[in-house]
Amino acid sequence: MVSTNSGLSSIPVLPPTYESLQQEMSQLLVNGQESKVSELWEKDAFAKVVHHAIEDASAELRAISRKLHKHPELGYKEYKAHALLTDYLEKKGFHVQRKAYTLDTAFVARAGNSDKVTIGICSEYDALPGLGHACGHNLIAISGIATAIGIKAAIEKFHLKAEVKLFGTPAEETTGGKIVMFDHGAFKNVDVCMMLHGANADVVYPAFLALDNVEVEFFGKASHASASPWEGINALDAAVMTYTNIGLMRQQLHPSLRVHGIILDGGKAANIIPDYTRSTYTVRAPKYAQVEELKKRVERIFKSAAIATGCTVKLTWGIPYKDIVTNDPLARKFEHYMNAQGLKYPSKKEQLSKLSGSTDMGNLTHEMPGIHPMFNILNLRGEEDLSAGMHTKEFAHAAIQPLGHVATLRAAKGLAMTGVECIRDPKFLKSVKRDFEAARMV
Repeated sequence: MVSTNSGLSSIPVLPPTYESLQQEMSQLLVNGQESKVSELWEKDAFAKVVHHAIEDASAELRAISRKLHKHPELGYKEYKAHALLTDYLEKKGFHVQRKAYTLDTAFVARAGNSDKVTIGICSEYDALPGLGHACGHNLIAISGIATAIGIKAAIEKFHLKAEVKLFGTPAEETTGGKIVMFDHGAFKNVDVCMMLHGANADVVYPAFLALDNVEVEFFGKASHASASPWEGINALDAAVMTYTNIGLMRQQLHPSLRVHGIILDGGKAANIIPDYTRSTYTVRAPKYAQVEELKKRVERIFKSAAIATGCTVKLTWGIPYKDIVTNDPLARKFEHYMNAQGLKYPSKKEQLSKLSGSTDMGNLTHEMPGIHPMFNILNLRGEEDLSAGMHTKEFAHAAIQPLGHVATLRAAKGLAMTGVECIRDPKFLKSVKRDFEAARMV
């Protein structure tokens, strides 16, 4: 332990430089197979083009990430982000459609000379209330751009008959911009759709949960809480009974199921029996069919609270997020290219054993082949780090560090090469589609 009198404690600890992190990454090997690592990224012409295209854009992408992080915007209010990203993509030679598919902060950026094969990539850029980019969407935004830049470079260099589409998808944290865009035809004729997400671990097979949200309103009758409380019908009692009974129900829930919520409006004054309350709850499960069953259980709780208190109840369910269907050929190809950059993953079983949050990307993977890998922004060694979980201020801090940027570009190179493989290898793309169809039959 260093004495506080030594003067060393006053020396600031500087974050690692981009160059030092690149050096660390270059030294990472998988099973000591140096020749394979070198062969892929130095001798594979496609990989070289992707690598250099993304690295050439690194400084610009870093600047974009920092601006997004400094100016966080909530879902469907990402106006600065929308302008920043679309202006940049236009400068990089993409054909950009702003305010796309009925959403003011959505966009589609296209590049390529043919729709024979269309690779879809998603970017997100909405933030969390009170926490900013505590889910790292500043990095998700540039990961999508970097991936699209890499694929675009390969299409143009090798005259590939293909198109890459980068979808700017707002409001992932709230009501699901991807779902709205899909419903309006944004993803029509897309062969595969992929995206990346920063995390505190490296995962190819993420166990995202399906979910649905419900707004619960109880309507009672107001009265003076002291002079004539018996004349009232207490809507807050119904809200509290609901909250309590959901807590009791958890004893009989499987550990993979989730129900959580808050009371948004519990009344106006302590001396008035509340005639109205409003709460919101989220129901999650590994599969959407399980969400549907769990919804029936919580609805009985809502309705029984209304009966017990004499209130009436109104339930407004939201837009459901489905579970992720990870396409196995795509996942294995992405893992291959990440292995070639020095990263080794735990087993598929181990990855799937760790439940995560939820995402509207799940809905897309039920409609077309897709993957949603997670990349560690806390270290480059493939080691899970529990010091900063998503949706915390610690993760928001990590999302702006140089290490997170290096990790983002590494993952983008892997995803870009996965997209390129779909274009240059028709047999591989057929295997991707066969796996998707087989998964739909389960």
